[in-house]
Amino acid sequence: MHPEYNKLLAWSKRNKKQIKQAFKEIGKWKPKQQDEWFEASHEEAFEKIDCLQCANCCKTTSPIFRDKDVVRLAKHVGLKPGKFIEEYLHLDDEQDYVLNTAPCPFLGADNYCTVYEARPNACREYPHTDRKKMKQILKLTEQNTQVCPAVVSIVQKITVNCK
Repeated sequence: MHPEYNKLLAWSKRNKKQIKQAFKEIGKWKPKQQDEWFEASHEEAFEKIDCLQCANCCKTTSPIFRDKDVVRLAKHVGLKPGKFIEEYLHLDDEQDYVLNTAPCPFLGADNYCTVYEARPNACREYPHTDRKKMKQILKLTEQNTQVCPAVVSIVQKITVNCK
Protein backbone atom coordinates (compact mmCIF):
# COMPACT_ATOMS: atom_id res chain seq x y z
CA MET A 1 0.00 0.00 0.00
CA HIS A 2 1.16 3.53 -0.76
CA PRO A 3 2.83 5.07 2.36
CA GLU A 4 0.49 8.09 2.34
CA TYR A 5 -2.51 5.77 2.46
CA ASN A 6 -1.02 4.00 5.48
CA LYS A 7 -0.59 7.37 7.18
CA LEU A 8 -4.25 8.25 6.57
CA LEU A 9 -5.46 4.95 8.00
CA ALA A 10 -3.12 5.26 10.99
CA TRP A 11 -4.49 8.76 11.64
CA SER A 12 -8.00 7.37 11.48
CA LYS A 13 -7.24 4.65 14.02
CA ARG A 14 -5.67 7.20 16.39
CA ASN A 15 -8.55 9.64 16.06
CA LYS A 16 -11.70 7.51 16.34
CA LYS A 17 -13.22 9.84 18.95
CA GLN A 18 -12.57 12.92 16.81
CA ILE A 19 -14.11 11.17 13.79
CA LYS A 20 -17.16 10.12 15.81
CA GLN A 21 -17.63 13.73 16.94
CA ALA A 22 -17.22 14.99 13.38
CA PHE A 23 -19.97 12.65 12.21
CA LYS A 24 -22.25 13.85 15.01
CA GLU A 25 -21.79 17.38 13.69
CA ILE A 26 -22.20 16.35 10.06
CA GLY A 27 -25.39 14.54 11.06
CA LYS A 28 -26.86 17.89 12.15
CA TRP A 29 -26.40 19.45 8.72
CA LYS A 30 -29.15 19.67 6.18
CA PRO A 31 -29.10 16.62 3.87
CA LYS A 32 -28.39 18.75 0.79
CA GLN A 33 -25.38 20.31 2.53
CA GLN A 34 -24.07 16.86 3.46
CA ASP A 35 -24.41 15.67 -0.13
CA GLU A 36 -22.67 18.74 -1.56
CA TRP A 37 -19.69 18.54 0.82
CA PHE A 38 -19.21 14.81 0.39
CA GLU A 39 -19.48 14.95 -3.39
CA ALA A 40 -16.97 17.80 -3.71
CA SER A 41 -14.56 16.19 -1.25
CA HIS A 42 -14.97 12.82 -2.98
CA GLU A 43 -13.88 14.23 -6.32
CA GLU A 44 -10.83 15.88 -4.78
CA ALA A 45 -9.81 12.77 -2.83
CA PHE A 46 -9.93 10.51 -5.86
CA GLU A 47 -7.80 12.91 -7.89
CA LYS A 48 -5.00 11.96 -5.45
CA ILE A 49 -5.84 8.42 -4.37
CA ASP A 50 -5.50 5.42 -6.67
CA CYS A 51 -7.49 2.40 -5.50
CA LEU A 52 -5.09 0.07 -7.31
CA GLN A 53 -2.30 1.20 -4.97
CA CYS A 54 -4.45 0.28 -1.97
CA ALA A 55 -7.27 -2.26 -2.38
CA ASN A 56 -7.67 -2.32 1.41
CA CYS A 57 -11.43 -2.67 1.02
CA CYS A 58 -10.93 -5.85 -1.02
CA LYS A 59 -8.31 -7.14 1.39
CA THR A 60 -10.21 -6.60 4.64
CA THR A 61 -13.97 -6.38 4.12
CA SER A 62 -16.74 -7.98 2.12
CA PRO A 63 -19.40 -6.29 0.06
CA ILE A 64 -23.00 -7.33 0.47
CA PHE A 65 -24.09 -9.55 -2.40
CA ARG A 66 -27.67 -9.00 -3.55
CA ASP A 67 -29.48 -11.67 -5.58
CA LYS A 68 -28.75 -9.91 -8.87
CA ASP A 69 -25.05 -9.72 -7.92
CA VAL A 70 -24.98 -13.45 -7.25
CA VAL A 71 -26.65 -14.25 -10.56
CA ARG A 72 -24.33 -11.93 -12.52
CA LEU A 73 -21.13 -13.18 -10.83
CA ALA A 74 -22.12 -16.83 -10.99
CA LYS A 75 -22.68 -16.53 -14.73
CA HIS A 76 -19.39 -14.67 -15.11
CA VAL A 77 -17.38 -17.43 -13.40
CA GLY A 78 -19.37 -20.25 -15.01
CA LEU A 79 -21.30 -21.48 -11.98
CA LYS A 80 -24.95 -21.83 -11.11
CA PRO A 81 -26.01 -19.28 -8.46
CA GLY A 82 -26.49 -21.97 -5.79
CA LYS A 83 -23.00 -23.36 -6.41
CA PHE A 84 -21.52 -19.84 -6.36
CA ILE A 85 -23.13 -19.20 -2.96
CA GLU A 86 -21.94 -22.57 -1.66
CA GLU A 87 -18.39 -21.92 -2.80
CA TYR A 88 -17.90 -18.22 -1.98
CA LEU A 89 -20.60 -16.81 0.33
CA HIS A 90 -22.36 -17.12 3.65
CA LEU A 91 -25.13 -15.23 5.45
CA ASP A 92 -23.95 -12.70 8.02
CA ASP A 93 -25.77 -11.60 11.19
CA GLU A 94 -28.08 -9.33 9.17
CA GLN A 95 -28.89 -12.19 6.78
CA ASP A 96 -26.94 -10.62 3.93
CA TYR A 97 -24.67 -12.67 1.70
CA VAL A 98 -21.00 -11.81 2.23
CA LEU A 99 -17.72 -13.43 1.23
CA ASN A 100 -16.44 -16.43 3.17
CA THR A 101 -12.89 -15.11 3.18
CA ALA A 102 -10.79 -11.99 3.11
CA PRO A 103 -9.05 -10.93 1.03
CA CYS A 104 -11.63 -11.22 -1.70
CA PRO A 105 -10.98 -14.37 -3.73
CA PHE A 106 -11.36 -12.30 -6.90
CA LEU A 107 -8.59 -9.83 -6.01
CA GLY A 108 -5.50 -10.33 -8.13
CA ALA A 109 -1.94 -9.95 -6.85
CA ASP A 110 -1.78 -6.68 -8.81
CA ASN A 111 -4.86 -5.34 -6.91
CA TYR A 112 -7.00 -5.66 -10.02
CA CYS A 113 -10.41 -7.28 -9.68
CA THR A 114 -10.54 -10.45 -11.75
CA VAL A 115 -14.35 -10.16 -12.06
CA TYR A 116 -14.45 -6.38 -12.50
CA GLU A 117 -17.14 -6.34 -15.19
CA ALA A 118 -19.42 -8.49 -13.02
CA ARG A 119 -18.48 -7.18 -9.57
CA PRO A 120 -21.23 -6.60 -6.98
CA ASN A 121 -23.05 -3.29 -6.91
CA ALA A 122 -21.58 -2.54 -3.47
CA CYS A 123 -18.09 -2.72 -5.02
CA ARG A 124 -19.13 -0.55 -7.94
CA GLU A 125 -20.30 2.19 -5.58
CA TYR A 126 -17.67 1.91 -2.84
CA PRO A 127 -16.89 3.98 -0.81
CA HIS A 128 -20.34 5.52 -1.43
CA THR A 129 -19.16 9.08 -0.72
CA ASP A 130 -20.39 10.56 -3.99
CA ARG A 131 -24.01 9.47 -3.70
CA LYS A 132 -27.10 11.44 -2.82
CA LYS A 133 -28.74 11.05 0.59
CA MET A 134 -25.49 10.65 2.50
CA LYS A 135 -27.53 11.08 5.67
CA GLN A 136 -28.72 7.49 5.18
CA ILE A 137 -25.20 6.07 5.34
CA LEU A 138 -23.29 8.34 7.72
CA LYS A 139 -22.67 5.45 10.15
CA LEU A 140 -21.32 3.28 7.33
CA THR A 141 -19.14 6.15 6.12
CA GLU A 142 -17.79 6.61 9.64
CA GLN A 143 -16.93 2.89 9.71
CA ASN A 144 -15.26 3.17 6.31
CA THR A 145 -12.74 5.64 7.75
CA GLN A 146 -11.10 2.54 9.24
CA VAL A 147 -10.84 0.86 5.83
CA CYS A 148 -10.50 3.42 3.05
CA PRO A 149 -7.84 6.16 2.97
CA ALA A 150 -10.00 8.14 0.53
CA VAL A 151 -12.81 8.28 3.10
CA VAL A 152 -10.31 9.47 5.72
CA SER A 153 -9.14 12.18 3.33
CA ILE A 154 -12.74 13.20 2.60
CA VAL A 155 -13.65 13.40 6.29
CA GLN A 156 -10.50 15.37 7.09
CA LYS A 157 -11.30 17.88 4.34
CA ILE A 158 -14.91 18.25 5.38
CA THR A 159 -14.12 18.73 9.07
CA VAL A 160 -11.27 21.18 8.45
CA ASN A 161 -13.29 23.32 6.04
CA CYS A 162 -16.46 23.35 8.10
CA LYS A 163 -15.23 24.46 11.50
